[in-house]
Amino acid sequence: MDKPLLSLTDVNKYFDDSHILKDISLDIHDGEFLTLLGPSGCGKTTMLRCIAGLESINSGDILLNGSSIKDLPPNKRNVNTVFQNYALFPHLNIYDNVAYGPRIKKSMNEADLKVRINEILELVQMTGYEERMTHQLSGGQRQRIAIARALINEPDILLLDEPLGALDLKLRRYMQTELASLQKQTKTTFVYVTHDQEEALNMSDRIVVLNKGVIQQVGSPREVYNNPSNLFVADFIGDRNIKKVKVIEKNGDYVRVMLKDNIIDIKCSTNATTKDCSDDYAILAIHTDKMSISCSEKPNSLMGTIISVHYSGSQIRSQVDLGGEKVAVIEYRSNDCDYKKGDKVYITWEESGAILLPMEEGFKERSGGYEEV
Repeated sequence: MDKPLLSLTDVNKYFDDSHILKDISLDIHDGEFLTLLGPSGCGKTTMLRCIAGLESINSGDILLNGSSIKDLPPNKRNVNTVFQNYALFPHLNIYDNVAYGPRIKKSMNEADLKVRINEILELVQMTGYEERMTHQLSGGQRQRIAIARALINEPDILLLDEPLGALDLKLRRYMQTELASLQKQTKTTFVYVTHDQEEALNMSDRIVVLNKGVIQQVGSPREVYNNPSNLFVADFIGDRNIKKVKVIEKNGDYVRVMLKDNIIDIKCSTNATTKDCSDDYAILAIHTDKMSISCSEKPNSLMGTIISVHYSGSQIRSQVDLGGEKVAVIEYRSNDCDYKKGDKVYITWEESGAILLPMEEGFKERSGGYEEV
């Protein structure tokens, strides 16, 4: 594999007595779209700021193109940051906002700068807005200008700290597609921070899942969605029913478990081993949208009772009681089974929709997932 563009090695960061980043080691490759994903307070923005030089690290090292940058000030690192509030200069028009970096660095003359600004504005689809002031732009347009202002400096890495957070839902989804396309066009390495799993899954080449300052998993969107490495990732990525089950026996890659009075065979996560899943108890995680409801018994189905049915556009979300265990089922189309509250039904799921994870200390079930205690 090619030498990584950026490497974090055993990075630790403290704020007073709070240990924010804990022995973080991560390689970032040239030209990839990498997302730092996790809940509020997990350390993702702090990691981004450490790469940018806006925060110092307490131990470890940060290498860019093989050279340490941990002691360099932000203006000496060839990285640029796009913040959630965009940080545009309100007293400058769009042309002068984009021109600011090269003018400060004196990296090109005004004739070359004009040509380059025209190219960058065309790239972000903002040609013709040169004389506008920032207050005359929409949120999506301001975000494009913030990215243009960063890209004109030709950074090795573009750092983006939740840049879509202030946009409405429809515009945010549109800009997800635009950002991913822009990254591929420019071949610039993007390191993107978000707590929104949909953004991460839609845009990224790889996702780094963080919790409490520790990397939980690194992988492609498909890997972290279908094969979570642990209970936290299983609960945080996707919408799953998470249940404690009793292990009866193991057979190859499959483990036979008991969910209340139901006996079922489940495949272990590819990130676990059958040994990990063969203690007295394990965790069953089933994607709600890979389950289905039928009115007649099918092979490997479980009988239950409909508790509630909610319609939301094309989505049908039902709650089902499986002999004392409540599960959620999401279907995206009506089927021949016209069920309602109180009806007896049968639940099945795709094999890829259910995995078994080893039991973790501190696990406590709650409605719709789990919590750490």
